[in-house]
Amino acid sequence: MSTLFLRTLREDPADADVDSARLLQRAGYIRKAAPGIWTWLPLGLRVLNKVEAIVREELNGIGAQEVHFPALLPREPYEATHRWEEYGENIFRLKDRHKADYLLAPTHEEMFTLLVKDMYSSYKDLPVTLYQIQTKYRDEFRPRAGLIRGREFVMKDAYSFTVDEEGLRKAYLDERGAYERIFHRLGVDYVIVHAMSGPMGGSASEEFLCPLAIGEDTFALAPDGKAWNVEALTTPRPEDVDFSSAPVLQELETPDSATIDTLVSQANALHPREDGRAWTAADTLKNLVIAVKHPEDAEHDKPWREIVAVGVPGDRQVDLKRLEAQFAPAEIEEATEDDLKAHPEFVRGYIGPRVLGPQARANESIADPVRYLMDAHVARGSEWITGADRTGVHLFHAVYGRDFEADGVVEAVEVRHGDMSPDGSGPLSFQRGVEIGQVFQLGLKYSNALGLKVLDPNGKAVPVWMGCYGIGVSRVIACIAEAHHDERGLDWPAAIAPAQVHVIATGKDQKAFDAADALVAELELRGIEVLYDDRRKVSPGVKFKDAELIGVPLVAVAGRDTVSNGTIEVRTRTGADLAAVPADEAADELVRRLSALG
Repeated sequence: MSTLFLRTLREDPADADVDSARLLQRAGYIRKAAPGIWTWLPLGLRVLNKVEAIVREELNGIGAQEVHFPALLPREPYEATHRWEEYGENIFRLKDRHKADYLLAPTHEEMFTLLVKDMYSSYKDLPVTLYQIQTKYRDEFRPRAGLIRGREFVMKDAYSFTVDEEGLRKAYLDERGAYERIFHRLGVDYVIVHAMSGPMGGSASEEFLCPLAIGEDTFALAPDGKAWNVEALTTPRPEDVDFSSAPVLQELETPDSATIDTLVSQANALHPREDGRAWTAADTLKNLVIAVKHPEDAEHDKPWREIVAVGVPGDRQVDLKRLEAQFAPAEIEEATEDDLKAHPEFVRGYIGPRVLGPQARANESIADPVRYLMDAHVARGSEWITGADRTGVHLFHAVYGRDFEADGVVEAVEVRHGDMSPDGSGPLSFQRGVEIGQVFQLGLKYSNALGLKVLDPNGKAVPVWMGCYGIGVSRVIACIAEAHHDERGLDWPAAIAPAQVHVIATGKDQKAFDAADALVAELELRGIEVLYDDRRKVSPGVKFKDAELIGVPLVAVAGRDTVSNGTIEVRTRTGADLAAVPADEAADELVRRLSALG
């Protein structure tokens, strides 16, 4: 440590918003270069290299082969798959001196596809799985949480290429199994959840989430152990309601009731229920108007905007992230003033189903009917208070399926504790997590878009089936740091710690330093990685604090006791299992303890 490029910090960085960012900077693993952009220092790079080595071992073990692409890529392949537009503002675009368009790669599906297209032409060449560990770039609106949400990050992405869907499923399961072994070896907790494919496209997709309170992803757990990202959660179809005895539809005055709260208040004051129960927000149906921003597609030569209405129960909040997932790869936003003005049939605060969807298309006076989608929690036959399309007026006893219809069903609202799980096994509970990996069955999306075909046994050109598999390598390090620390510093799992043993020489007596030198030499002779605090003019207290901060799993101290009685103190990073061991037996003791750590 007298020559190591390292400076630990006694104070937390002012802008560190999570424990991993705080401790990785204080312990000298990373330094901030710009928002969301980090410099890896020697200790940090050792951890990063160890994580990458474990990833490589497991992927090589299933027959995957490593390649390496450039990060700076041309526009044309991404335009062919429409992702130049679909990524919106989330990618870094730039022009070279010749005004040609480039991007800094957020992922490399297109390049992997084109590489295989360039080199392979027969079913005999397949299957093949290729991977890389490489820096990726995304223009995060608000980088946060240190390495967890950055603009530049290290990622492993792998792609399988098979001649048929059965081969894709096998490759998918092989990769999924490798992920489980990787995360087990890294000492990181994970939950596998059903997920949306998003801009990646494809069919089946699962995420590996590390359960952490700081996570941006919420996942739902069923009693039987299955889990879903809330974006991918599907609501069991509610049973139809018998509306044969429901009152007839009525238009009733509800002045100054443009919000759910005021509507409920006015309904109870002016039109109390006959059964004596009070009206609540759960009796109301609000109709939200959104704008869907579609990318260029086969029917549109440029991005286009669609106005859509969504009916949701008044007692539930709309989850825009969940709702947007239903429209992927499009993005959504609330309708603007201009959007609403383009539909004079809309009366703000009183929009009802009679000017939406099937009802609007049956009304010749409505020039441009909008699609009307119903939240999945709304049962057919249920009755509602909803807008009457006139200021100060609402429809009462409006029955879905009798008085109005919708064009389809959509997952629009936040899910709650106690909602039924998609598999019907019982009520859901929820946790937060950080995504550390994801596996996709891409299918034929990129093969068709980029013309990747091979000749099958009959000599017919067929598209290649693809899978995509990513691990956020640098993000995994942050998650491990989040889970493996205490108030004094980091506490790395042995498999990825920057060293296996931290040897500390304290005091001024040369005998302590000689004993530490001998221990370091013996450990290195046995192939043990050692971080040696040999600094002469640093106090024992500072050395101990640095050891606790840096977080090597085993610590050996040569100091006063070494001089007086020939022993070396051996303990874990947390101070547990402390033992005074004769100096000539210290190496054996440390090797034994390392073996126990796995």
